[in-house]
Amino acid sequence: MNLVSFPGLGLNFEFSKIAFTVFGIAVYKYAVCIVFGIVVALVLAKLSKEKFEVDFSFVLESAIVAIIFGTIGARLYYVLFNLSYYFKNPIEIFTLRNGGLAIYGGLIFGALSIFVYCKIRKKDFINLLDYMVPFIAIAQFFGRFGNFFNVESYGYETKSFLRMGLGSGIDYIEVHPMFLYEAIINLLIFVFLRIMQKRRKFKGQILLLYCMCYSGFRAILEGFRSDSLMFYNFRASQVLSIIIFVVSTILFVKSIRKNSNKTEVKEEEKAN
Repeated sequence: MNLVSFPGLGLNFEFSKIAFTVFGIAVYKYAVCIVFGIVVALVLAKLSKEKFEVDFSFVLESAIVAIIFGTIGARLYYVLFNLSYYFKNPIEIFTLRNGGLAIYGGLIFGALSIFVYCKIRKKDFINLLDYMVPFIAIAQFFGRFGNFFNVESYGYETKSFLRMGLGSGIDYIEVHPMFLYEAIINLLIFVFLRIMQKRRKFKGQILLLYCMCYSGFRAILEGFRSDSLMFYNFRASQVLSIIIFVVSTILFVKSIRKNSNKTEVKEEEKAN
């Protein structure tokens, strides 16, 4: 059993990582959170009116493709930055029940797989992601609670009122609940992007806003984590976050200017 508390909030939890068993096979709460997040995301996407000329049936097809390749990518990303361990324990590469999925790997491989699928089906990749990314954020919100049940994704010791207590006795520590910080941010990103979907000015706007928001906040949060995936002396996800933030911000500014120029030309044509 895991002992987790939030002293500043007066909350105490004692729980197992296992949600239930099916034919003697344990199903972990980590997996339940991820699946629940995906289901909620798809339901909300179905109810959305901002579909940007994308059929929901194609969203379902794309989601299946992204889930398959995104899971592979999330695992590969995690394994890549823990090679010393997996060289010694290669069979563990295929054991996902204890966690070990990196969101950036999932996002990158998922996006690439959707891009290829859109090319094959001759569909608009950017419109599709403008439609989907807010719901990816809400799926991430629920998925982060899988980290809570696995007692992972936490930061350095702190006395913050949101601090999370782990263990008991001499092993007891109080740390930053990074899973909770990121979950809250993902929820806020979801709300913000849903509002912006109704005000979309140009194709790719929602996708770029997601990239800017998530990578910007992730770059900051990564500095508080005690379990970051490392590349030499650098936090891999923090470096990647900074790169994504810079690139997406540049593309966003360029798109704003391009859209503004088009608007000015149209207004001049109307005036003439």
